[in-house]
Amino acid sequence: MKVVIISRYIYPAIAPRPMRATELAKEFARQGHDVRLYGIIGDYDYTNFEKKHKLKVKSLGNLLFHKGNSSKFASSNSILIRGFTKIFGKFLEFPDIELSPKVYKALKDEEGVDLLITVAIPYPLHWGAALYKSLNKNALNKTIWVADCGDPYMGNPLSQHPFYFKYVEKWFCRKADFITVPIEAAKKAYYPEFKNKIRVIPQGFNFDEINLKKLYQGNPCPTFIYAGVFYKEGRNPKPLLDFLSTLELEFKFIVYTKSIKIIEPYIEKLKNKLIVNPYVTRKELLEAMAKADFLLNLENKTNLQSPSKLIDYSLTGRPILSLNTNNELNTEIILQFLEGNYKQRLLINNIEQYNISNVVARFIELVIKQKNLILDS
Repeated sequence: MKVVIISRYIYPAIAPRPMRATELAKEFARQGHDVRLYGIIGDYDYTNFEKKHKLKVKSLGNLLFHKGNSSKFASSNSILIRGFTKIFGKFLEFPDIELSPKVYKALKDEEGVDLLITVAIPYPLHWGAALYKSLNKNALNKTIWVADCGDPYMGNPLSQHPFYFKYVEKWFCRKADFITVPIEAAKKAYYPEFKNKIRVIPQGFNFDEINLKKLYQGNPCPTFIYAGVFYKEGRNPKPLLDFLSTLELEFKFIVYTKSIKIIEPYIEKLKNKLIVNPYVTRKELLEAMAKADFLLNLENKTNLQSPSKLIDYSLTGRPILSLNTNNELNTEIILQFLEGNYKQRLLINNIEQYNISNVVARFIELVIKQKNLILDS
């Protein structure tokens, strides 16, 4: 098959959506398919990456209103652009709306596509594909288009949008052949008339690249790790850090995050008990986590989303302490983990469903079934 995957960011960006797009592209290519991986690529040289994984990386072009790209995706915008974003962001999906014409243009350059996967967030990627399909009568009529959604849009209680985006969401959902979500609970965040199009296909990783055996040797004091973003609403570490600040026992809490401001007041308070690091490569992070006594998960405010980090947590084989800091903090379970009692650890069932080969098989199954339906009609 010819497979086109479009994401705002791709490798080497470190975030769930870039990893989703990149892992899919690598596995489709490994299985012998002709793969085109699109993103805002910046100045990264993909020559060796393309050669190693036998795929083609293509640029969506440069963004006028956003400085981020796959090699520097955390770059900050100018004061002027930040001002425009504050004024128009909510009402026009600015600056991400700029991605829609980029996707439109990319699809004009592709022919004979069997499978198109657009990876959101941000949702203007889906809108660009829907616009192309709407304005070109015969466009993508032989292509199976899967709109892959990491987080809900209008149905996301943590991110409110103006009412008129309801019609935009329904428009792209009508145009897409399938809508994929990572967990079963996410289905209820989408409009009921598209229920028949929604499929659950979780995040996937190449298990063959992971060798974490025998890395855990124990630690002089309880050592635990959190990796990812903090939010004031939903994943706020403040209640946990307040509690940890009251403890006299020795421990080491290692954090990999870009959300420094939220935890900054505790760096001096906890001193060498709190170690804050920037993001590292996934390989480095997995190896570090495999050496910890246990790993920390902060639960979302809603069950419509599930952090993909739990897959990597599970692959390390270390116990997972899952805390809900949105309600009253369960201090008893924290103390149990610090004492080495992991009976209430979070268990991830059926880990093989996250193996990228099985994830890609689910996408291929969608193509085969849909094309058979077209042939039968």
